[in-house]
Amino acid sequence: MSNPVVILGATGQVGTSLARLLPGAGLLGRADLDLAHPADVGQVLERLRPSTIFNCAGYTAVDAAEDDEELATVVNGAAVGAMAAWCARNKARLVTFSTDYVFDGDAADPYLESSPVNPINAYGRSKLVGEQLALESGAAVLLIRTSWVFSEVPPNFVATILARAARGNLEVVDDQWGRPTIASDLAAAVLEAEAAGATGILHLAGEGVTTWYELARTALEIAGINDQVRPCSTGDHPTRARRPRYSVLGSERASLLGLAPMPHWRTGLPAVVDALLAKA
Repeated sequence: MSNPVVILGATGQVGTSLARLLPGAGLLGRADLDLAHPADVGQVLERLRPSTIFNCAGYTAVDAAEDDEELATVVNGAAVGAMAAWCARNKARLVTFSTDYVFDGDAADPYLESSPVNPINAYGRSKLVGEQLALESGAAVLLIRTSWVFSEVPPNFVATILARAARGNLEVVDDQWGRPTIASDLAAAVLEAEAAGATGILHLAGEGVTTWYELARTALEIAGINDQVRPCSTGDHPTRARRPRYSVLGSERASLLGLAPMPHWRTGLPAVVDALLAKA
């Protein structure tokens, strides 16, 4: 059986958005291919024989990865390497996703595709392994780094904030900076880059730089849940995994590829909030 396009992680945020834009694509969830077993990757792909693979699957539990870095590295690293190796052997394309967390957050200016990487947590290290294996495979690989993704498909930050605020006041850190990205906007930009034949590393994130607190406050205002969130510092609520202080992504490649700027994160936020509230 041959599927020209296959989406791995098809029930997640980005996978769901891509599936809407790619009717007829083969959709694979964890039950179809568990990336904790990289040896199975080649067998499944051999059966499907895709010409393009969109890998939206991964180990995304940032704090849990601190205690389970081996599994995170298998899923985000070795399994991606296995996909890329299959693509190299079969002249297929691989589109796979990485993260702003491959950077340490010590910069004062946006991180570009050529900026040095230096992850400060296990999740970031695991994603970097996948980046390296994919780019060294010899396959046609488009590696998308993105940040702070949210959508109407939970779990994600906005969904969590709406649920917690309904139960009472909460505090959110106001000293970590990034670019929130709506999954549907990301999917559209990825397909534009793919149509342009882009390969290598490409940074795609929503327009607008903000903090987690500002994103939470704006989402709650849209929801009509007022005065339920207060700013705090990272030190007030330490997490198992360190987060970059400043993980703003910029791009030196997007304009060269003729890609349109992505929408501002505020533009699509009302629709996401409404959809999440409708599910609550």
